[in-house]
Amino acid sequence: MNISARWAYWAVFVGVCGHASSEFFAKLTGVAGPEVSVWRYLIGAAGLLLWSLMRKDTRDLATPLREDWRMLIPLSLLGVSLAYLFFHWALDFASVIQVATLVTTIPIFVGLINLAVNRTAISAVKIVTGVLAVVGVAALLTDGYLDVLTESGGSLWGVLMAIVCAALVAGYSVVAKPLMVRHGGMRITTLAITIGAVGLWIGVGLFWGTWVNPISLTEKPAVAIWSLIVLGLWNTTITQLLWLGGLASAKDMTRASYLFFLKPVIAAGLAIIFLGDNPTALQMAAIILVSGSVFFEVFWPKRPAAAKPS
Repeated sequence: MNISARWAYWAVFVGVCGHASSEFFAKLTGVAGPEVSVWRYLIGAAGLLLWSLMRKDTRDLATPLREDWRMLIPLSLLGVSLAYLFFHWALDFASVIQVATLVTTIPIFVGLINLAVNRTAISAVKIVTGVLAVVGVAALLTDGYLDVLTESGGSLWGVLMAIVCAALVAGYSVVAKPLMVRHGGMRITTLAITIGAVGLWIGVGLFWGTWVNPISLTEKPAVAIWSLIVLGLWNTTITQLLWLGGLASAKDMTRASYLFFLKPVIAAGLAIIFLGDNPTALQMAAIILVSGSVFFEVFWPKRPAAAKPS
């Protein structure tokens, strides 16, 4: 399934919705970060492989692997295996809010890496709205969590891993775009996540001594089983396909990636609706600032042209 440019922004938005709930389900599993990353991507890769092989237009996974394996394999190991190892490992040290908010810096890294790799200029509007969104993100991060950050070095390590994850995912999104254009977003996403899952399985087995056996899933508690399945199929199979495929199809990758700034806003909304959390005044101000910055930047080219003076 190749996403058309017409639906690219909507695909990215739905992908962001999936990203916004991934920390919740990861915590709900009760499984340690490195191990849960393996479970997530083994299940997610299985879902993507099944989906791709069922479709005639995406069934040929051998061609892109044969033609571009020198780029695809390193990209997958860095942008999937290492990035999401850091993501789930960070949740063992930092809070869900900290990790979710810091990963939101992906669009900033996308813009910078896109500038360095493709020489794509960052417009004044992008700079201004990006700065405003970062201010909102910082407000969400520090609202009641700054004391947690400074309590111990462990939380700081989690924060650093979340930032590294954001940089790696952004780098993958930029560098892999030509591959997606050439071979299709779904085929490249399927291969990248499958290679990344194998890399995670081997890496966690070698360094943590945890060799995940997929058959042992049924031995876990019911909550963990369903959480891992949702994490794998919804937060990985569907979310990654829409997010990466949407970015690849978008006419302006940087603008599309700015939708990721909505992640903490969506997460806060879910907490209010399903957990009964009452947002503070600072949180509400941050939500308005982040949302306003995103939508202003996205719809900036569609503003009515100013009347020319006679």
